Amino acid sequence: MKAKARLSVDERWELVDEISKRVVLRGKYKHTLKDVLSDLSVRPATGIPFMIAVLYGFWMFFGAFAGFFTDGLAVPFFDDHYLPALQGAFPGAGPTMAESSPLYMILVGDPNATNCFEAFGVLTSALFVAFGVVLPAIVAFYLILTILEDCGYLPRLATLADTVLHKIGLHGFAIVPTILSLGCNVPAVYGCRVLETKKQRFMMMTLLGVFIPCAAQIGIMRELIPQYTGLILIYLFFGFFAMGALLNKLIPGRSPEILIDVPPYRSPQRSNVLRKLGLRVRHFLKTAVPFVILGVVVVNLLYWTGVIDWLSRVTEPLFVVWFGVPAATVGALVMAFMRKDMAVGMLGGLASAGVLSTGQLITSVVLVSIYFPCLATFIMIWKEGGTRDLLKSLGVLATSFFVFGGLMHAIVTLAGV
Repeated sequence: MKAKARLSVDERWELVDEISKRVVLRGKYKHTLKDVLSDLSVRPATGIPFMIAVLYGFWMFFGAFAGFFTDGLAVPFFDDHYLPALQGAFPGAGPTMAESSPLYMILVGDPNATNCFEAFGVLTSALFVAFGVVLPAIVAFYLILTILEDCGYLPRLATLADTVLHKIGLHGFAIVPTILSLGCNVPAVYGCRVLETKKQRFMMMTLLGVFIPCAAQIGIMRELIPQYTGLILIYLFFGFFAMGALLNKLIPGRSPEILIDVPPYRSPQRSNVLRKLGLRVRHFLKTAVPFVILGVVVVNLLYWTGVIDWLSRVTEPLFVVWFGVPAATVGALVMAFMRKDMAVGMLGGLASAGVLSTGQLITSVVLVSIYFPCLATFIMIWKEGGTRDLLKSLGVLATSFFVFGGLMHAIVTLAGV
């Protein structure tokens, strides 16, 4: 068999040219509206105002959607119909919680409560918070997130955020777990895997667990103190960047440059959006609702056995002097380890009962936000980073809790709130 002669370099390029002439079609490029939007949304001069507009629209839709279902539907149903009927029909009620049966106290809560926030029972507060307040907030958040994800905007947001996040040792990819954390911290911690170095992953998991409230918590904050929710979020983001800058100085390691593929804009497909939204909502129902119920049961049992009262007496000097809040907030902090949204709901009950002033409520909400991440997030950080990283995260958390909690007390005192 006769061997084929090898082609020279010039002959190879001639062959490439010949093949390309036969298979490549050339035409006039048309600059479409999608291309114009793509260019405008990645250039800093136009992309930053575009980003602000998108996030503002995100926030307005979140508030309007969640507010309609919570204030317009859930509150009238739970407070005006469901709660009075349950209090009248459930056996074991007494003049006060102390005189009610343990089963009534755990399942229904306060027999004199006029709304589900104050009742704090499994069948009252837990169901109201989970389905009346948190579920609409979760649906609103993940609906917009899924649309932004499918249309191709998130990579552009990562490109814009890279310059700012690089200042604290992260890069633009960190914006993705940050946004996910505003929905739920658990998938956000998992999403930290997109970051390249161990230093970045540890920093991101820690900062998310300490400073980024989930959509469930934000939904209840909007219900309790809507006029201060935006300021609290700004304060938490300030803590995020301040502590991030400090960790970047203290933790050895490198912060590589971002390398990201920015896809063209595409129209989201309704079937894909609904499918992804359904998966995320089902994940919330499976993970969050059991912890809400468990948390209410645990906290009620701790109240019944006197553990909360003992913790309140022990920690009262710290809470009253340093944070400027009554020791009654200890129960909410215990609850926060199960579910932070339910803990904020407890604070709302204390405020309704006159135990907390507006300034104390703001400080208490910040304390709950910076306090231990909820149990599911706690476990996720341990699984992703190991015991050593978890202990270091707890050290950062304790420092942040005392520093930023005390600073918020000083701010509300000076502001006279």
